[in-house]
Amino acid sequence: MKTLAFDGRMGASGDMILGALLAAGATTDALAPVVDTLDVDYDVDTEMKNGISATRVVVRLTDVNNSDHSHDHSHDHDHSHDHSHDHDHSHDHSHDHDHSHDHSHDHDHSHDHAEGSGPLRSYTEVLEIVESMELPAAIEQDAKAVFRLLGEAEASVHGTALDETHFHEVGADDAIADVVGACLLFDDLGVDQIVTTPLATGGGEASMSHGTYPVPTPAVTNIAAEAEWEVRGGPVGAELLTPTGAAILAYFADGNETLPTLRIDRSGYGAGGYDFPEHPNVLRSIVGQSRGGLVRDDIQVLETNLDDVTPEVLGGLHDTLTEAGARDVSILPVTMKKSRPGHLVKVIVKPEDAQRVAQRLAEETGTLGIRKTSVEHRFIAQREFETVSLKIDGDSYDVRVKLARDTDDNVYDVSAEYDDAAVVAAKTGRPTREILRRAENAIDQ
Repeated sequence: MKTLAFDGRMGASGDMILGALLAAGATTDALAPVVDTLDVDYDVDTEMKNGISATRVVVRLTDVNNSDHSHDHSHDHDHSHDHSHDHDHSHDHSHDHDHSHDHSHDHDHSHDHAEGSGPLRSYTEVLEIVESMELPAAIEQDAKAVFRLLGEAEASVHGTALDETHFHEVGADDAIADVVGACLLFDDLGVDQIVTTPLATGGGEASMSHGTYPVPTPAVTNIAAEAEWEVRGGPVGAELLTPTGAAILAYFADGNETLPTLRIDRSGYGAGGYDFPEHPNVLRSIVGQSRGGLVRDDIQVLETNLDDVTPEVLGGLHDTLTEAGARDVSILPVTMKKSRPGHLVKVIVKPEDAQRVAQRLAEETGTLGIRKTSVEHRFIAQREFETVSLKIDGDSYDVRVKLARDTDDNVYDVSAEYDDAAVVAAKTGRPTREILRRAENAIDQ
Protein backbone atom coordinates (compact mmCIF):
# COMPACT_ATOMS: atom_id res chain seq x y z
CA MET A 1 0.00 0.00 0.00
CA LYS A 2 1.37 3.42 -0.97
CA THR A 3 1.49 5.39 2.28
CA LEU A 4 2.28 9.02 3.08
CA ALA A 5 3.53 9.57 6.63
CA PHE A 6 4.04 12.95 8.31
CA ASP A 7 6.45 13.46 11.19
CA GLY A 8 4.59 15.97 13.36
CA ARG A 9 7.24 16.78 15.96
CA MET A 10 7.29 20.46 14.88
CA GLY A 11 3.57 20.80 14.28
CA ALA A 12 1.99 21.72 10.97
CA SER A 13 0.57 24.69 9.10
CA GLY A 14 -0.98 25.16 5.69
CA ASP A 15 2.22 26.32 4.00
CA MET A 16 4.29 23.57 5.67
CA ILE A 17 1.86 20.92 4.39
CA LEU A 18 2.08 22.35 0.86
CA GLY A 19 5.88 22.28 1.03
CA ALA A 20 5.94 18.75 2.44
CA LEU A 21 3.63 17.45 -0.30
CA LEU A 22 5.69 19.04 -3.05
CA ALA A 23 8.86 17.64 -1.48
CA ALA A 24 7.20 14.21 -1.43
CA GLY A 25 6.59 14.24 -5.17
CA ALA A 26 3.41 16.24 -5.88
CA THR A 27 3.70 18.74 -8.75
CA THR A 28 3.02 22.47 -8.81
CA ASP A 29 0.96 22.00 -11.99
CA ALA A 30 -1.79 20.52 -9.83
CA LEU A 31 -2.28 23.95 -8.18
CA ALA A 32 -3.55 25.56 -11.40
CA PRO A 33 -7.26 25.72 -10.37
CA VAL A 34 -6.36 27.97 -7.42
CA VAL A 35 -4.09 30.23 -9.45
CA ASP A 36 -6.73 30.51 -12.18
CA THR A 37 -9.45 31.55 -9.71
CA LEU A 38 -7.77 33.71 -7.07
CA ASP A 39 -5.33 36.60 -7.57
CA VAL A 40 -2.55 34.58 -6.00
CA ASP A 41 0.43 32.52 -7.00
CA TYR A 42 2.58 30.01 -5.15
CA ASP A 43 6.23 30.95 -4.67
CA VAL A 44 8.13 27.70 -4.18
CA ASP A 45 11.73 27.88 -3.04
CA THR A 46 14.29 25.97 -1.00
CA GLU A 47 15.35 27.15 2.46
CA MET A 48 17.83 25.81 4.96
CA LYS A 49 16.44 25.05 8.39
CA ASN A 50 19.19 24.16 10.85
CA GLY A 51 21.10 22.41 8.10
CA ILE A 52 18.06 20.73 6.49
CA SER A 53 17.10 21.69 2.95
CA ALA A 54 13.32 22.19 2.96
CA THR A 55 10.67 23.30 0.48
CA ARG A 56 9.17 26.69 1.34
CA VAL A 57 5.83 27.74 -0.13
CA VAL A 58 4.58 31.32 0.13
CA VAL A 59 1.26 32.44 -1.31
CA ARG A 60 1.83 35.72 -3.16
CA LEU A 61 -0.66 38.29 -4.46
CA THR A 62 -0.61 38.67 -8.25
CA ASP A 63 -3.01 41.63 -8.44
CA VAL A 64 -2.03 43.95 -5.61
CA ASN A 65 -4.16 46.84 -6.82
CA ASN A 66 -7.34 44.81 -6.57
CA SER A 67 -6.56 43.42 -3.14
CA ASP A 68 -8.49 44.87 -0.24
CA HIS A 69 -5.27 45.34 1.67
CA SER A 70 -2.00 44.70 -0.01
CA HIS A 71 1.30 44.00 1.67
CA ASP A 72 3.86 45.88 -0.31
CA HIS A 73 6.62 46.38 2.13
CA SER A 74 10.19 45.41 2.67
CA HIS A 75 11.17 44.01 6.03
CA ASP A 76 12.45 41.05 7.93
CA HIS A 77 9.15 39.14 8.02
CA ASP A 78 8.57 35.88 9.80
CA HIS A 79 5.53 33.92 8.63
CA SER A 80 4.64 31.94 11.64
CA HIS A 81 3.33 28.72 10.14
CA ASP A 82 0.14 30.13 8.52
CA HIS A 83 -1.92 32.04 11.08
CA SER A 84 -5.34 30.93 9.93
CA HIS A 85 -7.25 32.07 12.94
CA ASP A 86 -8.43 35.39 14.21
CA HIS A 87 -5.18 36.95 15.42
CA ASP A 88 -4.43 40.55 16.17
CA HIS A 89 -0.65 40.41 15.98
CA SER A 90 1.74 43.29 16.32
CA HIS A 91 4.98 43.35 14.39
CA ASP A 92 8.14 45.13 15.49
CA HIS A 93 7.41 47.44 12.58
CA SER A 94 4.21 49.11 11.74
CA HIS A 95 1.85 48.67 8.78
CA ASP A 96 -1.80 48.15 7.99
CA HIS A 97 -2.38 44.91 9.86
CA ASP A 98 -1.28 43.92 13.32
CA HIS A 99 0.91 40.84 13.58
CA SER A 100 2.90 39.97 16.66
CA HIS A 101 5.99 37.82 16.22
CA ASP A 102 9.12 37.59 18.26
CA HIS A 103 10.97 35.75 15.52
CA SER A 104 12.80 36.93 12.46
CA HIS A 105 12.59 35.47 8.99
CA ASP A 106 15.75 34.17 7.42
CA HIS A 107 15.53 36.35 4.34
CA ASP A 108 14.92 40.04 3.72
CA HIS A 109 12.95 40.92 0.64
CA SER A 110 10.26 43.06 -0.85
CA HIS A 111 7.07 41.18 -1.60
CA ASP A 112 3.31 41.14 -1.92
CA HIS A 113 2.24 38.35 0.38
CA ALA A 114 -1.34 37.15 0.38
CA GLU A 115 -1.20 36.47 4.12
CA GLY A 116 -4.50 37.62 5.59
CA SER A 117 -5.45 39.41 2.38
CA GLY A 118 -8.98 39.66 1.10
CA PRO A 119 -12.34 40.61 2.63
CA LEU A 120 -13.90 39.20 5.78
CA ARG A 121 -15.80 36.19 4.47
CA SER A 122 -18.50 33.97 5.90
CA TYR A 123 -18.32 30.21 5.85
CA THR A 124 -20.92 30.18 3.05
CA GLU A 125 -18.95 32.68 0.98
CA VAL A 126 -15.81 30.58 1.25
CA LEU A 127 -17.72 27.53 0.00
CA GLU A 128 -18.97 29.59 -2.97
CA ILE A 129 -15.39 30.45 -3.87
CA VAL A 130 -14.42 26.77 -3.70
CA GLU A 131 -17.36 25.86 -5.95
CA SER A 132 -16.33 28.53 -8.47
CA MET A 133 -12.98 26.79 -9.01
CA GLU A 134 -14.71 23.96 -10.92
CA LEU A 135 -12.64 21.34 -9.15
CA PRO A 136 -13.14 17.61 -9.67
CA ALA A 137 -16.05 16.52 -7.47
CA ALA A 138 -13.91 14.52 -5.02
CA ILE A 139 -11.44 17.38 -4.50
CA GLU A 140 -14.23 19.92 -4.04
CA GLN A 141 -15.76 17.63 -1.43
CA ASP A 142 -12.40 17.38 0.36
CA ALA A 143 -11.92 21.17 0.42
CA LYS A 144 -15.45 21.77 1.70
CA ALA A 145 -14.95 19.17 4.43
CA VAL A 146 -11.77 20.89 5.64
CA PHE A 147 -13.51 24.27 5.72
CA ARG A 148 -16.41 22.69 7.60
CA LEU A 149 -13.97 21.56 10.30
CA LEU A 150 -12.59 25.10 10.46
CA GLY A 151 -16.08 26.61 10.46
CA GLU A 152 -17.39 24.33 13.19
CA ALA A 153 -14.35 25.09 15.32
CA GLU A 154 -14.83 28.85 14.91
CA ALA A 155 -18.58 28.55 15.53
CA SER A 156 -17.95 26.61 18.73
CA VAL A 157 -15.42 29.15 19.99
CA HIS A 158 -17.65 32.15 19.26
CA GLY A 159 -21.00 30.53 20.04
CA THR A 160 -22.46 31.14 16.57
CA ALA A 161 -24.30 28.99 14.05
CA LEU A 162 -22.09 27.54 11.32
CA ASP A 163 -23.78 29.41 8.46
CA GLU A 164 -23.50 32.66 10.42
CA THR A 165 -19.81 32.21 11.20
CA HIS A 166 -17.42 34.73 9.69
CA PHE A 167 -13.85 33.71 9.07
CA HIS A 168 -11.10 36.20 9.69
CA GLU A 169 -7.74 35.05 8.35
CA VAL A 170 -9.16 31.59 7.67
CA GLY A 171 -11.35 33.15 4.96
CA ALA A 172 -8.52 35.12 3.38
CA ASP A 173 -7.05 34.30 0.00
CA ASP A 174 -3.94 32.63 1.40
CA ALA A 175 -5.93 30.31 3.67
CA ILE A 176 -8.17 29.29 0.78
CA ALA A 177 -5.06 28.74 -1.33
CA ASP A 178 -3.55 26.60 1.45
CA VAL A 179 -6.61 24.40 1.93
CA VAL A 180 -7.58 23.89 -1.71
CA GLY A 181 -3.91 23.61 -2.70
CA ALA A 182 -3.36 20.86 -0.14
CA CYS A 183 -6.41 18.95 -1.40
CA LEU A 184 -5.11 19.18 -4.98
CA LEU A 185 -1.62 18.03 -3.98
CA PHE A 186 -2.90 15.09 -1.92
CA ASP A 187 -4.85 13.97 -4.97
CA ASP A 188 -1.85 14.49 -7.25
CA LEU A 189 0.36 12.41 -4.97
CA GLY A 190 -2.06 9.49 -5.29
CA VAL A 191 -1.42 7.62 -2.04
CA ASP A 192 -3.63 4.95 -0.51
CA GLN A 193 -3.15 5.95 3.13
CA ILE A 194 -2.10 9.07 5.05
CA VAL A 195 -0.88 8.99 8.65
CA THR A 196 0.81 11.37 11.04
CA THR A 197 2.69 10.98 14.28
CA PRO A 198 1.46 13.11 17.23
CA LEU A 199 1.50 16.78 16.30
CA ALA A 200 3.41 19.26 18.42
CA THR A 201 1.36 22.30 19.39
CA GLY A 202 4.20 24.41 20.72
CA GLY A 203 3.72 26.43 23.87
CA GLY A 204 3.39 29.89 25.31
CA GLU A 205 0.57 32.22 24.38
CA ALA A 206 -1.05 33.58 21.24
CA SER A 207 -2.69 37.00 20.96
CA MET A 208 -6.14 36.92 19.39
CA SER A 209 -8.88 39.47 18.81
CA HIS A 210 -10.63 38.38 22.02
CA GLY A 211 -7.53 38.31 24.19
CA THR A 212 -4.42 36.30 24.86
CA TYR A 213 -4.81 32.52 25.00
CA PRO A 214 -2.48 29.65 25.78
CA VAL A 215 -1.24 27.47 22.94
CA PRO A 216 -2.89 25.41 21.53
CA THR A 217 -5.51 28.01 20.68
CA PRO A 218 -9.23 27.25 21.16
CA ALA A 219 -9.83 26.56 17.46
CA VAL A 220 -6.93 24.11 17.28
CA THR A 221 -8.17 22.35 20.43
CA ASN A 222 -11.65 21.94 18.95
CA ILE A 223 -10.30 20.60 15.66
CA ALA A 224 -7.94 18.18 17.39
CA ALA A 225 -10.89 16.77 19.32
CA GLU A 226 -12.36 15.62 15.99
CA ALA A 227 -9.08 14.18 14.69
CA GLU A 228 -7.73 10.65 14.93
CA TRP A 229 -4.23 11.76 15.87
CA GLU A 230 -2.85 13.02 19.16
CA VAL A 231 -1.22 16.30 20.13
CA ARG A 232 1.68 16.98 22.44
CA GLY A 233 3.06 20.21 23.88
CA GLY A 234 6.41 21.82 23.04
CA PRO A 235 9.15 21.50 22.09
CA VAL A 236 9.40 25.33 21.88
CA GLY A 237 7.46 28.26 23.28
CA ALA A 238 5.72 29.30 20.06
CA GLU A 239 2.59 28.33 18.17
CA LEU A 240 3.46 25.33 15.97
CA LEU A 241 0.07 23.86 15.07
CA THR A 242 -2.29 26.29 13.34
CA PRO A 243 -6.01 25.84 12.73
CA THR A 244 -5.51 25.46 8.98
CA GLY A 245 -2.80 22.83 9.43
CA ALA A 246 -4.86 21.03 12.07
CA ALA A 247 -8.01 20.99 9.93
CA ILE A 248 -6.22 19.68 6.82
CA LEU A 249 -4.63 16.82 8.76
CA ALA A 250 -7.78 16.14 10.81
CA TYR A 251 -9.58 15.42 7.56
CA PHE A 252 -6.87 13.53 5.67
CA ALA A 253 -4.65 11.77 8.22
CA ASP A 254 -4.99 8.90 10.65
CA GLY A 255 -2.85 8.85 13.79
CA ASN A 256 0.20 6.69 14.52
CA GLU A 257 2.29 6.86 17.66
CA THR A 258 5.42 6.32 15.57
CA LEU A 259 6.23 6.25 11.87
CA PRO A 260 4.77 3.11 10.28
CA THR A 261 6.89 0.35 8.82
CA LEU A 262 7.65 1.50 5.27
CA ARG A 263 9.84 0.66 2.34
CA ILE A 264 10.71 4.29 1.60
CA ASP A 265 10.40 5.59 -1.96
CA ARG A 266 10.80 9.32 -1.29
CA SER A 267 11.04 11.81 1.55
CA GLY A 268 11.22 15.57 1.94
CA TYR A 269 10.59 18.53 4.21
CA GLY A 270 8.14 21.42 4.21
CA ALA A 271 9.58 24.59 5.77
CA GLY A 272 7.78 26.74 8.34
CA GLY A 273 8.41 30.41 8.92
CA TYR A 274 9.90 30.34 12.39
CA ASP A 275 13.61 29.74 13.02
CA PHE A 276 14.66 28.09 16.27
CA PRO A 277 18.22 27.64 17.55
CA GLU A 278 17.99 23.92 18.28
CA HIS A 279 14.97 22.65 16.34
CA PRO A 280 14.65 22.63 12.53
CA ASN A 281 11.19 24.03 11.86
CA VAL A 282 10.11 21.53 9.21
CA LEU A 283 7.32 19.05 8.54
CA ARG A 284 8.84 15.83 7.25
CA SER A 285 6.94 13.76 4.69
CA ILE A 286 7.78 10.17 3.79
CA VAL A 287 6.21 8.19 0.96
CA GLY A 288 6.70 4.45 0.80
CA GLN A 289 5.16 1.04 0.53
CA SER A 290 3.60 -0.42 3.65
CA ARG A 291 2.25 -3.90 4.12
CA GLY A 292 -1.00 -4.68 2.41
CA GLY A 293 -4.08 -3.32 4.06
CA LEU A 294 -7.56 -2.02 3.40
CA VAL A 295 -8.57 1.13 1.60
CA ARG A 296 -9.92 4.12 3.54
CA ASP A 297 -13.41 5.07 2.37
CA ASP A 298 -14.92 8.32 3.66
CA ILE A 299 -18.48 7.75 4.84
CA GLN A 300 -21.24 8.99 7.11
CA VAL A 301 -23.77 6.92 9.05
CA LEU A 302 -27.45 7.86 9.27
CA GLU A 303 -29.62 6.44 12.05
CA THR A 304 -33.25 6.59 13.04
CA ASN A 305 -35.47 4.73 15.55
CA LEU A 306 -38.82 3.42 14.35
CA ASP A 307 -41.71 1.92 16.33
CA ASP A 308 -44.69 2.32 13.98
CA VAL A 309 -43.50 1.03 10.59
CA THR A 310 -44.88 -2.13 9.02
CA PRO A 311 -42.64 -5.11 8.26
CA GLU A 312 -43.34 -4.64 4.54
CA VAL A 313 -41.92 -1.09 4.59
CA LEU A 314 -38.91 -2.20 6.61
CA GLY A 315 -38.29 -5.05 4.20
CA GLY A 316 -38.26 -2.67 1.25
CA LEU A 317 -35.82 -0.18 2.77
CA HIS A 318 -32.74 -2.05 1.54
CA ASP A 319 -33.77 -1.63 -2.09
CA THR A 320 -35.23 1.89 -1.89
CA LEU A 321 -32.33 3.36 0.06
CA THR A 322 -29.75 1.62 -2.12
CA GLU A 323 -31.41 3.20 -5.16
CA ALA A 324 -31.03 6.60 -3.44
CA GLY A 325 -27.29 6.05 -2.91
CA ALA A 326 -26.92 4.08 0.34
CA ARG A 327 -23.86 1.81 0.49
CA ASP A 328 -25.30 -0.47 3.19
CA VAL A 329 -28.51 -0.71 5.22
CA SER A 330 -28.92 -2.51 8.57
CA ILE A 331 -32.14 -2.90 10.55
CA LEU A 332 -31.78 -3.95 14.18
CA PRO A 333 -34.53 -4.82 16.71
CA VAL A 334 -34.56 -2.55 19.77
CA THR A 335 -36.71 -1.91 22.82
CA MET A 336 -38.02 1.66 22.93
CA LYS A 337 -39.79 3.73 25.55
CA LYS A 338 -42.60 2.09 27.50
CA SER A 339 -41.04 -1.24 26.46
CA ARG A 340 -42.43 -0.95 22.95
CA PRO A 341 -40.62 -3.06 20.33
CA GLY A 342 -39.00 -1.07 17.57
CA HIS A 343 -36.19 -1.01 15.03
CA LEU A 344 -32.95 0.93 14.62
CA VAL A 345 -32.15 1.67 10.98
CA LYS A 346 -28.47 2.33 10.25
CA VAL A 347 -27.46 3.49 6.78
CA ILE A 348 -23.90 3.89 5.47
CA VAL A 349 -23.61 6.64 2.84
CA LYS A 350 -20.98 8.67 1.08
CA PRO A 351 -20.95 12.25 2.44
CA GLU A 352 -22.22 13.68 -0.84
CA ASP A 353 -25.21 11.30 -0.79
CA ALA A 354 -26.23 11.83 2.85
CA GLN A 355 -28.89 14.52 2.28
CA ARG A 356 -30.58 12.61 -0.54
CA VAL A 357 -30.62 9.30 1.33
CA ALA A 358 -31.89 10.96 4.52
CA GLN A 359 -34.75 12.53 2.55
CA ARG A 360 -35.69 9.15 1.08
CA LEU A 361 -35.49 7.47 4.50
CA ALA A 362 -37.84 10.09 5.96
CA GLU A 363 -40.31 9.74 3.08
CA GLU A 364 -40.36 5.94 3.24
CA THR A 365 -40.75 5.60 7.02
CA GLY A 366 -42.33 8.84 8.19
CA THR A 367 -39.62 9.28 10.81
CA LEU A 368 -39.46 12.69 12.45
CA GLY A 369 -35.68 12.75 12.90
CA ILE A 370 -32.52 11.23 11.47
CA ARG A 371 -29.15 11.32 13.23
CA LYS A 372 -25.82 11.64 11.49
CA THR A 373 -23.16 9.97 13.63
CA SER A 374 -19.54 11.10 13.91
CA VAL A 375 -18.11 8.20 11.88
CA GLU A 376 -15.64 9.64 9.36
CA HIS A 377 -14.55 6.64 7.33
CA ARG A 378 -14.40 2.89 7.06
CA PHE A 379 -11.71 0.54 5.82
CA ILE A 380 -12.81 -1.61 2.91
CA ALA A 381 -11.37 -4.22 0.60
CA GLN A 382 -10.79 -3.65 -3.06
CA ARG A 383 -13.58 -5.69 -4.59
CA GLU A 384 -14.04 -7.17 -8.05
CA PHE A 385 -16.20 -9.83 -9.71
CA GLU A 386 -15.15 -12.75 -11.85
CA THR A 387 -17.56 -15.00 -13.71
CA VAL A 388 -16.85 -18.73 -13.62
CA SER A 389 -18.45 -21.38 -15.81
CA LEU A 390 -19.57 -24.59 -14.13
CA LYS A 391 -20.10 -27.83 -16.08
CA ILE A 392 -23.03 -29.79 -14.67
CA ASP A 393 -24.51 -32.79 -16.50
CA GLY A 394 -22.99 -31.62 -19.77
CA ASP A 395 -24.35 -28.06 -19.57
CA SER A 396 -22.50 -24.84 -18.66
CA TYR A 397 -23.75 -22.35 -16.09
CA ASP A 398 -22.26 -18.96 -15.21
CA VAL A 399 -21.89 -17.83 -11.60
CA ARG A 400 -20.39 -14.53 -10.48
CA VAL A 401 -17.81 -14.67 -7.71
CA LYS A 402 -16.71 -11.68 -5.61
CA LEU A 403 -13.01 -11.36 -4.75
CA ALA A 404 -11.77 -9.19 -1.88
CA ARG A 405 -8.18 -7.94 -2.16
CA ASP A 406 -5.91 -5.83 0.01
CA THR A 407 -3.80 -3.02 -1.40
CA ASP A 408 -0.96 -5.44 -2.18
CA ASP A 409 -3.38 -7.34 -4.46
CA ASN A 410 -3.58 -10.32 -2.10
CA VAL A 411 -6.94 -12.12 -2.32
CA TYR A 412 -8.17 -12.89 1.19
CA ASP A 413 -11.82 -13.73 0.56
CA VAL A 414 -13.75 -15.43 -2.24
CA SER A 415 -17.54 -15.41 -2.18
CA ALA A 416 -19.91 -16.69 -4.87
CA GLU A 417 -23.07 -14.67 -5.49
CA TYR A 418 -25.97 -16.43 -3.80
CA ASP A 419 -28.61 -15.34 -6.33
CA ASP A 420 -26.61 -16.75 -9.25
CA ALA A 421 -26.01 -20.00 -7.39
CA ALA A 422 -29.69 -20.30 -6.47
CA VAL A 423 -30.70 -20.01 -10.15
CA VAL A 424 -28.24 -22.75 -11.13
CA ALA A 425 -29.38 -24.94 -8.24
CA ALA A 426 -33.01 -24.62 -9.34
CA LYS A 427 -32.15 -25.58 -12.93
CA THR A 428 -29.97 -28.54 -12.01
CA GLY A 429 -31.69 -29.87 -8.89
CA ARG A 430 -28.40 -29.58 -6.97
CA PRO A 431 -28.12 -28.02 -3.48
CA THR A 432 -27.36 -24.30 -3.52
CA ARG A 433 -24.42 -24.73 -1.15
CA GLU A 434 -22.85 -27.19 -3.60
CA ILE A 435 -23.06 -24.61 -6.40
CA LEU A 436 -21.57 -21.96 -4.12
CA ARG A 437 -18.68 -24.24 -3.16
CA ARG A 438 -17.93 -25.30 -6.75
CA ALA A 439 -17.98 -21.69 -7.99
CA GLU A 440 -15.60 -20.54 -5.24
CA ASN A 441 -13.26 -23.48 -5.83
CA ALA A 442 -13.16 -22.65 -9.55
CA ILE A 443 -11.41 -19.37 -8.75
CA ASP A 444 -8.42 -21.24 -7.33
CA GLN A 445 -7.95 -23.36 -10.46
